[in-house]
Amino acid sequence: MATYLADNKQRFLDELFDLIRIPSVSADSKFKDDVRRAAEFVRDRLGDAGLDGAEVIETPGHPIVYAQKIVDPAKPTVLVYGHYDVQPADPYELWDTPPFEPTIRNERIYARGACDDKGQFYMHIKALEAMLATGNLPCNVKVMIEGEEEVGSDHLGDFVAANREKLAADVILISDTSIISNDVPSVESGLRGLSYVEVEVVGPNRDLHSGVYGGGVDNPVNVLCQMIASLKDADGRITIPGFYDTVVDLTDDERAELAKAPFDLDEYKRDLGIGDVFGEAGYSTNERTSIRPTLDVNGIWGGYIGEGAKTVLPSKASAKISMRLVPNQTPDEITTLFTKHFESIAPASVTVKVKPHHGGFPYVTPTDSIEFEAASRAFEEAWGKKPIPTRGGGSIPIVALFERELGIKSILMGFGLDADALHSPNESYGLFNFYKGIETIPFFYKHYTALKG
Repeated sequence: MATYLADNKQRFLDELFDLIRIPSVSADSKFKDDVRRAAEFVRDRLGDAGLDGAEVIETPGHPIVYAQKIVDPAKPTVLVYGHYDVQPADPYELWDTPPFEPTIRNERIYARGACDDKGQFYMHIKALEAMLATGNLPCNVKVMIEGEEEVGSDHLGDFVAANREKLAADVILISDTSIISNDVPSVESGLRGLSYVEVEVVGPNRDLHSGVYGGGVDNPVNVLCQMIASLKDADGRITIPGFYDTVVDLTDDERAELAKAPFDLDEYKRDLGIGDVFGEAGYSTNERTSIRPTLDVNGIWGGYIGEGAKTVLPSKASAKISMRLVPNQTPDEITTLFTKHFESIAPASVTVKVKPHHGGFPYVTPTDSIEFEAASRAFEEAWGKKPIPTRGGGSIPIVALFERELGIKSILMGFGLDADALHSPNESYGLFNFYKGIETIPFFYKHYTALKG
């Protein structure tokens, strides 16, 4: 198989570049046709790779792509999940090169979706192609690539619930996460959940002259800032009553295991260009970004933001706020707690609206499971060293959904790096990571099939 991978290395990259060039932005309706074009591209490449029944399946939103290869019904089945949609590339002016024209600099692919998730899920298609072409696929495989992950996978739940038999498998394999570094491989054993809300604070019935009314009428922008600032105390703890009630604290042994991951605080600060870190007292930076819940403002606006000056007291102000959740918090519970608290702290001078957006449950995979052991052995065989179990700070809401609907665990076998700048201008993905992922994935199938007996 190594020879096949080497002989087709450039073609694999060329195909990935063709996929990246399709601006499949699911959040913006002006890219709707491009999203479909990406789905059709993925369908065609799955067929070319040797999988059967490759199809584009309609949903009320963007389509889902599916294909499978059943080599022996008595063998275990791996269900591969990924997403072909990407985040908006805005602001375009902050990109060093066009976001949908992949460019290689310093052995890295720079483009929107290079890592999240086109580069990562495409590794699976090429790994499957190599296994099928060389007669080395040891078990059954099903592939489901969706087009709405970046907007909350709104229609995937209904699709999964309606297609349990079609999607029946023994494990789900996902590459949409990261490793510690190219020298220190890791496998994520958990993810945080998510509650995402949009808030609006409304004051006077129109924008007012700040000279005529300033000092006599509450300013919604000022009020919103004060309300948001009150959501955390000086120790970085979230002040919403009941917010921590269902949080499952890790044991000292579990925290010690996670602490084995190498971490250089000075390098972390240098990389981000910050003078110091901040977070919940009593926890390390790695713990704050993985096993503890958070609350962050993702955007805030109100009043005049155009060129020059306009002395206005705005009628309203808005913000988007995300809360990352940990076991056993649930998105509905946290959204309700947030809404009640935010409404309760508003002064009588304004009215408040809270609009929930998408959410997701936190997720943990046991590190002593067959699935996790297979992933660990795959990394060890390909990288020459045993991977470290980690917890991811991000959210993939469908992982918990898969367990509820299909009754199976997911393995988060990602190959990205924290430096890949996901969701940001100049997103990138290492050529090493792309090719090493294609090399590593077949070992998972090998070890998983053997461990399942």
